[in-house]
Amino acid sequence: MSFPRGKIYDANIKSRQLQENIPFLVYLPAAFSPSEKHSLIIVQDGKDYFQLGKLTRYADELIDEGHLEKTIIVATHYKSIEDRYKKYHPMGEENLSFMPFLAEELIPWIDQQYPTYTQREKRTLMGDSLAGTVSLRTAIHYPELFKNIILHSPYVNEDILKEVQAAPPSFNFKIYQVVGKEETVVKISNNRDFLTPNRELYQLFIEKGYEVFYNEFIGGHSWKYWQPDVKRALQMMFS
Repeated sequence: MSFPRGKIYDANIKSRQLQENIPFLVYLPAAFSPSEKHSLIIVQDGKDYFQLGKLTRYADELIDEGHLEKTIIVATHYKSIEDRYKKYHPMGEENLSFMPFLAEELIPWIDQQYPTYTQREKRTLMGDSLAGTVSLRTAIHYPELFKNIILHSPYVNEDILKEVQAAPPSFNFKIYQVVGKEETVVKISNNRDFLTPNRELYQLFIEKGYEVFYNEFIGGHSWKYWQPDVKRALQMMFS
């Protein structure tokens, strides 16, 4: 089935926070109009979501069918595995600069360049694994900017659980969280158990009274299993 395709543009910002040039991708829907307001998704591991997760293809389809409002997607991406750890991992040396980059530099740039809603209800952070972790923590640090969070098998440790525990119910986040039943031993993460801490994270979300969709899929920690879920994530969060 064919449907109108949006356009993807390269962009970059010279970041004060990170002291480097940060490249990213901007997806504009097929019927983009500068006179209409758009919702916003900022996705980490962005090239993976675009190429492996088919995020923009699903957005094209759902927007064309009227199941997704007109949405701009901005995709940040890592330069290397080391760069990803530095920026996304809670212990990464650039993590405490990357989150302010998203909130204090990227958001103002987007709002200046494109007709986006400024209400937190119209802004979403999205990511898989460590990219999900930094998305979740950015929302916690900047709840006035972001309400919606999409998490595919986020990395969760005790510090993250404590951070969520300390977040007040008044943040009233809307969260989509999935993890694989086979993620008890994730080889690419030193055989770490992702499933158990994700279950604990979900229980914390429930205790806070946040609106949360949680599901455990049959599969492991890879795009083979996340990719088929991306469309449902958009449908569940924006229906």
